[in-house]
Amino acid sequence: MKKKTKSLPSPPQNAEESEDDVEQSQEDSEIEKDDDNDDDDDEMDLANFNASAKAATATVPKKRKKGIIYISNIPKHMNVTRMREILSDFGKVGRIYLQPEKQPGGPDKAKKKNKRKKYNIHFTEGWVEFESKRIAKQIVPLLNNKQISTRKKSQFYDSLWSMKYLPRFKWVHLTERMNYEQAVHKQRLQTEVSQARKETTFFQNNLDKSEHLKKLAKKAKKLEKA
Repeated sequence: MKKKTKSLPSPPQNAEESEDDVEQSQEDSEIEKDDDNDDDDDEMDLANFNASAKAATATVPKKRKKGIIYISNIPKHMNVTRMREILSDFGKVGRIYLQPEKQPGGPDKAKKKNKRKKYNIHFTEGWVEFESKRIAKQIVPLLNNKQISTRKKSQFYDSLWSMKYLPRFKWVHLTERMNYEQAVHKQRLQTEVSQARKETTFFQNNLDKSEHLKKLAKKAKKLEKA
């Protein structure tokens, strides 16, 4: 009798390949996990960046918008110091500019007069800058056409405020206006000086011609007598 021999199972031909596939799948899963972790880290970094940006924005104080009012009538004896003292009771006052009254007799005469009596300078109009735009808006209806001072002994007891809020007006606009007016005034003076020189030259030429004609007339008379 022949003994039956059990056939051993032959090893799979692609054993090495299967092991490689397992290792590759493990590596792929690890890469996917790393990618997921990277995405999570990116989201966390973005969230932290947004939070830090918001915190930085919150810590920076907002710059207050300033407001400017125009005063069309300045009473006698009012100056920048007194104006600041009165209006500072209603809010923080920034810059003030009062337009001096033009003195007759030219700028040189006005300067000499102002040096002697600085306290007598009269102003015609003014601009007042408040540190808060809201206060500048509120102060106009509160004070316009009202007494500057309610004390009977005050120099401004009989004087009324005449003011107006200037929307979208900045101090740089006033500076530009003043520079423009100064340039126009300078140009006008130069034109007047040039015109005066022309008139003087014309008058001098006519005078010279007149004297020359007189001399010719005298010579003609002498020749006639001779």
